[in-house]
Amino acid sequence: MIWQPSRTLGDSAQIFTGAFYDFYYPPSGFNFDMDSFDTPIQDDPFLFDFNVEERVNDFVAYAETQASHMRTNHIMWTLGGDFQYQNAHGWFKQLDKFINWVNKDGRVNAFYSTPSIYTDEKYAANETWPLKQGDFFPYADCPHCYWTGYFTSRPALKGYVRLLSNYFMMARQLEFFVGRNPNGPNTDALWEALAVSQHHDAVSGTEKQHTANDYALRLSIAYQEAEKLVNSAFGCLVENVPKGICHSPKMQFFQVNSIHLQVMDSRGILVPSQLLPINSRLKELRRKYVKGYLGTSGGSTARYWLVFLATVPALGLNTYTISVSNEGSASASIIESMPKGSSATIRNNYLKMTLSESGLLSSIVKTGPEGNLSVESSYLYYEGNPGNDTKGADGAYLFRPIRNSASRLSISENISLITGPLVHEVWQEFSPWIHQVYRLYEGKDHVEVEYFIGPIPIDDGIGKDVIVRFSTSIDSNGVFFTDSNGRDFLKRVRDHRADWDLEVNEPVAGNYYPVNLGMYLNDDKTEFSVLVDRSVGGSSLANGQLELMLHRRLIHDDGRGVGEPLNETVCIESVCEGLIVQGKLYMQFNPSNKGSSWRRSMGQQVYSPLQLAFSSVSDGESWADNSFHSFSAMSTDYNLPENVALITLQELNTGQTLLRLAHLYEANEDDELSTKAYVDLKKMFPKRQVKSIVETSLSANQEISKMRGRLKWRVERPDETIQVVERGGPVDHQNLIVELTPMEIRTFLLKFTEVIAL
Repeated sequence: MIWQPSRTLGDSAQIFTGAFYDFYYPPSGFNFDMDSFDTPIQDDPFLFDFNVEERVNDFVAYAETQASHMRTNHIMWTLGGDFQYQNAHGWFKQLDKFINWVNKDGRVNAFYSTPSIYTDEKYAANETWPLKQGDFFPYADCPHCYWTGYFTSRPALKGYVRLLSNYFMMARQLEFFVGRNPNGPNTDALWEALAVSQHHDAVSGTEKQHTANDYALRLSIAYQEAEKLVNSAFGCLVENVPKGICHSPKMQFFQVNSIHLQVMDSRGILVPSQLLPINSRLKELRRKYVKGYLGTSGGSTARYWLVFLATVPALGLNTYTISVSNEGSASASIIESMPKGSSATIRNNYLKMTLSESGLLSSIVKTGPEGNLSVESSYLYYEGNPGNDTKGADGAYLFRPIRNSASRLSISENISLITGPLVHEVWQEFSPWIHQVYRLYEGKDHVEVEYFIGPIPIDDGIGKDVIVRFSTSIDSNGVFFTDSNGRDFLKRVRDHRADWDLEVNEPVAGNYYPVNLGMYLNDDKTEFSVLVDRSVGGSSLANGQLELMLHRRLIHDDGRGVGEPLNETVCIESVCEGLIVQGKLYMQFNPSNKGSSWRRSMGQQVYSPLQLAFSSVSDGESWADNSFHSFSAMSTDYNLPENVALITLQELNTGQTLLRLAHLYEANEDDELSTKAYVDLKKMFPKRQVKSIVETSLSANQEISKMRGRLKWRVERPDETIQVVERGGPVDHQNLIVELTPMEIRTFLLKFTEVIAL
């Protein structure tokens, strides 16, 4: 079939794909790995078990059977697999014999091939192919075996990979500004560790526990080297040292822990700030895990967050002075306990949140024409199926609840309200192992939700999949939307598949989809969106509801290759407990079809938040005495367009610079921002002169001009409308303007003739 995964890119991004005839394992009877009992071909006539004719007939019969299900006479055999490729020599010894004798037989032609050769032959057949749009999720290998559990499995590792991916992007940009040192410290180790963690059994959470530990360890070691680069780079920029000659800056970095603080910007002007008490659950979590992983208590524990509004120039940094003052200027937060059975309200200048007498969120009111949204948030869990019916247990791969309803966790009496000039919070305890914080920031029209889940109890012998569920007044009619790799948002319809008539065997697991950026639902009046800080699974199992699976702790293996239950624990001395996961969600509502700009812009902030660094100032010296206060790589009058993101800015060992730019919006997603965008490279790099620019493939390993054109496949269209998709035009080497159309990502290799001192 021909797959067009993007509505925006249409047939300009066709992919020839399909389902393998034998999963992706060897055909039945033709597994020649070391632990297989399939009959090999024996072509020595002096031995009693000579079987060339028999085995060739088996080969031809299987090939003809498979070909009868295909549209052309070219078929692919996948010889190998996850568990069938431990002995390459044994495999090729057999395959060489089969190719020799099968071709001498003459009924079929067998040869070693590649995906490219196979695809070219399929294309040359000039067939008309079925058209597949959307994606292939969720998928299953039996009517009750949906592979939707791994969307959430190992959420701590998923969050760690997301966190370090952002850090890596920032570190690589700093490496570009100060000059790459091939001998280190550099970003190479973190690049490699993150690349390995993208394996389909790594960040997915479908590896054994000791393997997950190894991934995390490698990421941690690599982060430490990248941190040295980041610290050095900040020092070089602060000291205004020309690129390439700064290796040991004087500036050192540390953190501040005091309640008598004031904040000043780079001009010496006092900045409003607030001391926000750190949630007790977070303090306990930090203490416990520092002890568990480092074997020490870690010294004094921070008691407050210092909150202030910071502004940072485009592709740059800004400085603020945090000083200890006897008077202090940071406002203290007001803390009050919520009496049992009473409602409560927190508000900022955009939103008002009301909690009902039961302690649950009941409504969000937005100033202006948006009005209010009735919404309730609650935590629940599905009980995991032990799988003793041979249909698969609830495990690392599979999500299989024992029943189609979830058990609700009642909120306890422990509710506190924290208010102040910049931030307002509600602390809640749903059970001893689930805590939550609602957070409103002044000047922001969204709600931040921070959660702490674990240790999930399994003393009752039941594994649990923990979810948060938002129930709203929106009449969604069974429809909801989830993102595809953080890019397109795809329409999902409960208990429905566009390609075939679905038989609903698993009403919960069969309606779960991966959520990497966020999900939303709407009706003709209102749109409700939730963004995530890591990949999870999510669904809408009733009109007006969204639910996200946030953590899992299971006690049975699902038989899909892991070989052990998904039961993450942390041991502190001799005591081992289930893993506690901390994460954040972000929610907002808007008039119908008006939420895309928030999802895209806030999604960038969630994925690429500001990075903080701290440096000391000597006694008797003020930050104002330094000549450096802020930095921006771009022209002072220039920012990237609102609908464009800088994906990659990397200095390569070849002396070239790798640049990737992405258009964030789908076609027709937003009235103003789903339009062409233009990036001025002269203003993006005003201190450097571009000598050459070459556009490449997305992976930067081929020049666009030297690539053969994409194959245009004939498809069975549901109608005769042909979508014409426009792509950005070539870059003029004089004006250096990059044109981007919706959903387009463009990759370039740049060379600069000079570097002007920062």
